[in-house]
Amino acid sequence: MEITVRKAARPENRWGILVLLALGLMISFVDRTSMSAALADHHFVHEFALTHVERGWLGSAMFWSYGLLQMPMGWVVDRYGVKWPYTLCFLMWCLAAAATGVVTTLSALILVRLLIGVAEAVVVPATYRYLANHFDEAHKGTALGIYSIGGKMGPALGAPIAAWLIAIGSWKTMFVVTGLAGLVWLVPWQLMLNNDFPSRAELAVAKRRAASVPLGNLLSSPVVWGGLITNFCYSYFVFYCMTWMPAYLVEQRGLSLRQSGLYTFFSFAGIAVVAALAGWAADRLIARGHDAVVVRKSFIVVGFISGTTVLMGAYSRSPQMALFWNIVSLSLLGLVTANNLALVKLTLIPKPAVGLNTGLQQVATSLAGGVSASLSGWLLHVGHSYTLPMLAIFAFLILGATSTVVLLQRKWAPKVNESESEREAQHPDTGQYHTDS
Repeated sequence: MEITVRKAARPENRWGILVLLALGLMISFVDRTSMSAALADHHFVHEFALTHVERGWLGSAMFWSYGLLQMPMGWVVDRYGVKWPYTLCFLMWCLAAAATGVVTTLSALILVRLLIGVAEAVVVPATYRYLANHFDEAHKGTALGIYSIGGKMGPALGAPIAAWLIAIGSWKTMFVVTGLAGLVWLVPWQLMLNNDFPSRAELAVAKRRAASVPLGNLLSSPVVWGGLITNFCYSYFVFYCMTWMPAYLVEQRGLSLRQSGLYTFFSFAGIAVVAALAGWAADRLIARGHDAVVVRKSFIVVGFISGTTVLMGAYSRSPQMALFWNIVSLSLLGLVTANNLALVKLTLIPKPAVGLNTGLQQVATSLAGGVSASLSGWLLHVGHSYTLPMLAIFAFLILGATSTVVLLQRKWAPKVNESESEREAQHPDTGQYHTDS
């Protein structure tokens, strides 16, 4: 009989690791948005003789593989832990990002972008697996607020950094430098995080635990569908700002490209700050005894409704007021960020299914990116202004608020399939199975 003996793991600095996870998210955004800067460089376009259609292929390639691999990555981290799946995937996407600077054909370019999407698919499921294991309800909002800063500062910093590297070097230099520089992150990751790769016995328990909430249980839950809707509606506005805000500011509000970049930075910095503060404030209310679901739903609904002030900017005749509402609307959406993430990926989800559910929710997020970019472009073509695209944002934000109120209820959380053997495996002394929800 084989007996596995593990050394006692050293205490982890969970807040330090959370900062590392936020930095990892930021690096992933830098590597996924670097292509946008290259596509604006005429040397890069001329090198590969790219048509507009081919530029579209390159711009979207990463998101397709990223979306498809979300659920498989959630399955992996639910069973095999966070440290080593994340490590291997991080190494893979950094090397693929650097390889973008040395490939010589369009097919090779598309291949490396697909590889980046495959590897980056681990980022969000692994993060939520770690948060579920190490943060209780009264700290989830604060943790997610800090984590979300990485997702907002990635696009805010990635574009100017990539443009600067192209200006002082070339598009090849930009890809190689941004890709390889990220590898530095692996050093503190390896030093700070305990090994959570399971032994054979632990793997068997992990498989039983994960199997207790199969995909069917998730898909039959109104909470999961509510989360899919709220994530899509939230991400639709955010991806619109990533892809169309600079063009709107230049074409309709008369800003220079440099000025549009500055206002875009302020908008994303605003949502990052508000997200962190809103997550912290919700945690404090929960710690004082208020119901977690009610508190987080209140922040989400107010955030969605506040985001609809984007229409005030669309209809404003004053450029100054238009810029003001442009920043305020996205910033106030930060009230949704951490609280929605906590509610639909942690609070209302049984702990064994956190990774799988997070992967499922990320499919909606990825879909929102493609729909937002394409639908906004079509509405711009039809309406000859940015009013229709912003009306679409208004409609999706109202849908998100409605879905929050109607579908995100504790009684509709995904069910856990429990058996006596599973209960004993989880809690041999009590026979109880806890979902941390």
